[in-house]
Amino acid sequence: MTIRRGIPPLLVVLALAGCTAEEPSGIQLGTARRAPVSEVVEAPATIGARAAATLRAPATGTLTKLHVRDGDTVAKGDVLAKISSPEARGRLSQARQAERLASRPSAPRPAFAAPTLRGFDGRAFAGLDRKVRSDFAQARSAARKVGDATARKRLIAAIDLAERRHRAQRAALGAITKDLTRSVNGVLSQLTGQLSTGLGSLTSSMASLQAASRSQAKAAVKTAESVVKGLTIKAPFDGVVTLGRSSGGGGATDALGGLLGRLPAGLPTQAPPDGGGSGGGPAVATGVPVAAGDAIVTVTDVSELTISADVDETDVLLVERGTAARIELDAVPGATYTAKVTGVGVTPMAGTTGGVSYPVRLTLGPGRFDDGRKAPAPKPGMSAVARLTVRESPGALAVPASAVVTSGRDSVVWAVRGGAAERRVVRLGAQGDALVEVLTGLREGERVVVKGADAVRQGQKLP
Repeated sequence: MTIRRGIPPLLVVLALAGCTAEEPSGIQLGTARRAPVSEVVEAPATIGARAAATLRAPATGTLTKLHVRDGDTVAKGDVLAKISSPEARGRLSQARQAERLASRPSAPRPAFAAPTLRGFDGRAFAGLDRKVRSDFAQARSAARKVGDATARKRLIAAIDLAERRHRAQRAALGAITKDLTRSVNGVLSQLTGQLSTGLGSLTSSMASLQAASRSQAKAAVKTAESVVKGLTIKAPFDGVVTLGRSSGGGGATDALGGLLGRLPAGLPTQAPPDGGGSGGGPAVATGVPVAAGDAIVTVTDVSELTISADVDETDVLLVERGTAARIELDAVPGATYTAKVTGVGVTPMAGTTGGVSYPVRLTLGPGRFDDGRKAPAPKPGMSAVARLTVRESPGALAVPASAVVTSGRDSVVWAVRGGAAERRVVRLGAQGDALVEVLTGLREGERVVVKGADAVRQGQKLP
């Protein structure tokens, strides 16, 4: 990266040097005096627009109307073009139909009653008990008719014993059936609870799926509506029109083409071609078929021009927000534009000399020719050279740049003391092309070697 320093008037250099042509050794002397010093960093730059948006076809169709031509100035919201796309409108119709189906209310959940075991309680044996009691009564009545008293007594006793045994067996059977009924009903109740829980979870899951389906259907409708709405292409902001894709000036691609990537599954789409627009896509004209993603119109906002400069890593730490700069354009020779740094990037880029550079953004001011005439406004994409004034000292203690010799990490100046050379380590401030600022190590009015300093030795006699 080339660094160009500020060049003071020739008279200032000559006054500081105070050189004499009579010195045969090639060594010349000068005087440390007060003078303005400016340090300037030079960097290649490109003119950019405030914003640029490439508006693309949201779906495959035909360009039915083109309302603008190259170079037209448009306002935000102006209709620029219209596209006919039966495919996009068909997707919208399908999405709305899917939404109606997903929005239908689901059938109510049927009530599930717990089954119970019946028929093993006392009522189930009531008829049998009555029949048995009637049989015992008939047997006892027949026994009483027996003439033999002893036989009659034994027979009645046997009937009574049989009836008591029957009652005991009946009571035992009733207890057993009651316990069995209770156990079976308990198991059935537990199974019913588990089944109800399972059905409840299933019902909840089905409800969640239906809600998700409705949400997806609504999203599909919104996306399809946005695509159809995008068939009428409007200017996103005030600017100048370029048909197809703009080849320079920076900016961002309009989000209209991004709708294609957000279409839900099941809705077919066509990916935008690489490059798109005028760089390789179809011509932009009424009646021309277009594919999804084809660039139709680029709108560039030139109300405020910006500059993007690539500053070398060795200089970028000197640049900060608010740094003033002068801009020279290849397209406008003899003119200089004012500029000011608005931001310094932190992402490095590979430099042309093997190092790295950093992007610096500036706002562009008015320009003037050397004779004072107003310079024309540049166009986005033009190449330029930015000269950034990184340090400026209007009343610096200055010496010619040739007086400073680098020795390791030190900056050295040879001062004249008692007619001999004295080595002085100095600290430098602003460093111009012809003059440098000396912060410490010298006093105003001291004589210094300004030519041939690299050949001077400590204590060497000087004229």
